[in-house]
Parts: sequence; C-alpha cells; structure tokens
Amino acid sequence: MNETIALQTLAAPQQVRRGRGTVEILGEWTRRLGNRPLVIGGQNTLARWRPMLEKLLQGAKLEATFANYGIDCTENNLGRLVDEACGHDVVIGVGGGKALDMAKLVAARCGLPVMTVPTSAATCAAWAALSNIYSEAGQWLYGVELDHAPEGLIVDYDLIATAPVRTLVSGMGDALAKWYEASISSGDSDDVLVISAVQQARVLRDLILQLGEAAIREPGGRAWEQMVDASICLAGMVGGLGGARCRTVAAHAVHNGLTSLSATRRSLHGEKVALGILVQLRLEETVGRQRLASIAREQLEQFYRRVGLPLSLEDLQFAPLDDEQLLAVARLCCQPQSDIHYLPFAVEPEQLARVLRESARPRAARLS
Repeated sequence: MNETIALQTLAAPQQVRRGRGTVEILGEWTRRLGNRPLVIGGQNTLARWRPMLEKLLQGAKLEATFANYGIDCTENNLGRLVDEACGHDVVIGVGGGKALDMAKLVAARCGLPVMTVPTSAATCAAWAALSNIYSEAGQWLYGVELDHAPEGLIVDYDLIATAPVRTLVSGMGDALAKWYEASISSGDSDDVLVISAVQQARVLRDLILQLGEAAIREPGGRAWEQMVDASICLAGMVGGLGGARCRTVAAHAVHNGLTSLSATRRSLHGEKVALGILVQLRLEETVGRQRLASIAREQLEQFYRRVGLPLSLEDLQFAPLDDEQLLAVARLCCQPQSDIHYLPFAVEPEQLARVLRESARPRAARLS
C-alpha cells in the first residue's frame, strides 16, 4: 500500500505545458509559486538565454537571481547553490539534464518548489523525480530519489529546436532503455501501476523505432515534436509510474560504470545508455540464455545505424581499452548496490567484461 501511494506521488509534474512559444508563460507560472526565483543553468545556457528569461520574469514583476551550476551536478556545486538559494522562494532549472537535476535537488534540499525548462530533449530529467550526483571528474556516484516531480514543466519546441540534433538522438537512446530495462525487471509484476509503466515503455519503444528517423531528417517537424515529447514526457512517466525498477537496470548500470573512464564527457548520457542496452541484451543472450535477446539486439543495431547511435565503445571514443580497464568498469557495474542486479539472473564482473570486450570493436555506427 505504501509503495502504491509513493508511485502515485512521483508520477508526474503538477503542470505541464507543451508547444511553441510556451516559455512565454514562465513569469506567470513562477509568480504562482513565489516572488524571488533562483534560476539555475549552465554557463552556455545562461549566456544564450538569460536576456530572454530576465525579460519574461521582469514582466511578471519578479527579480530573479541567476546561478551557474558548473560542469556537473556535484556535491560541491550542490552545497554552493543551496547556500545561494537562501532568501529565494522558488527554483527554476533551465538547460540540459545535469542543470535540471541540480535545480531539482537544490529545491528539494531547501524545501522550495521547482520548475524545469529543458533546452534539449536529451533526457527525461525535466520530468523525473530523481537527481544524479557526479564526481568532479564526471563519474556517476549515486542517484537521489526526490519526494515529488517538479511543480511545473515547460516544453517549448522552439527552445529545444536550437539544440543539436545529436541531443535528440541521445534522448531516444535513453528513452529506448525504458522498455528493455522495465520489461525484464518488472514484466511479471502484479502492481497495476507497474503494469501500466511497462506497457507505456513498450509504446515508447515502438514510437521511437517508427518515428526516430523522420524526426532527425526534419528537425522541428511533427515527428520531431513527437520524439521530443517521447524523450522527455513519456520516458519520464514510465519511471514515475513504475519506480526505480522500471527506470534503470543493466543499461544504466553500464552507463554508470563507463563514466569512470577519463573520456566520459566526449559522449552524452543517452549515447552511453544506448550502448548499455546492447550490452544488456548480450548478457540476456549469453548469461541468461534467452534466445530472443539476440533478435532484439540485431533489430536495435539496425536502428542505431540509421539514426547514429553508438554500436561500440570506439563510437563513444573510449577505445582502445585493455582487459584490466574493462574489468574495472565491469566491477563498478556489478557492485552490490548496482541496478544491474534487477536482472533476473546473476552477472559476474568477468562475464560483463567479456561482453564489454566484444563491444569495444568498431561496428560502423554513424554518430550525428
């Protein structure tokens, strides 16, 4: 009973507005939550969008403070921004996934409402009641489950259209993982919300496979809008309804392990997750003895080639890696608290290292 209540609470932001020019309501929505907003974003995002944001907030008679979160959502940056939030009564996150994670976490620590305004569709961070913490070197450390999703989410297609197409491709990779992770970890659940989450993950996968190519061929077109909504909203809803088991399993565990490598910032979150899906399916095939996993992997590889998702570690610019490095990544992925253990079979670091060694070979991917 308690789990059901928690899942209902985490399901979605209180208000969501999607469309073109929707950022124009930022001042109105912010004024409903507070009078002294702290706007958190990255250096590039604030340099580009601060004048527009200031105009919108000043038009609503709000005096905002702007704060650069840094490069990653780290504990040091979190502490600095929590101090800076003193005297403010609402937080606005603007930017990509790490900026939005930081804004949500600062708001949670200070007991303030938060609004998210994504400037790309690379993740579902604008929706999710979750923030991820990284080290100063960019290594994933841990995730923080938040009490609720943001109070408001503004998805402005015009704003997101200014981001590189690569970010949407990355978002599709991240969103695809919802099906491949939720179906294997929670496919036999009898909780109606989890059942719904798994089915939504299947719909999400189908939409991406059907519309993904059209979306990147015509940025700003209808298929592109649908992929933006899928990557941000539908992907976020899957985790909101289904909880952690529907959000991350082996694909995200592989992502987390790969962030320990020094070249981690050369690739996007969803690109590493996308490769993690292929690794997970190979584990299902070789360790879990599930023959259908190879068919699913081959289908995904064809799609990856068409849209430019990575098929190998070399595509992520991690290669060449020796056996010792691959085993070290595998051990990180297989730590006792790792989400890889949501798989219905045990995985040893040596088994994962063998699959990672396979994935280090070039597979003719085409990153956009």
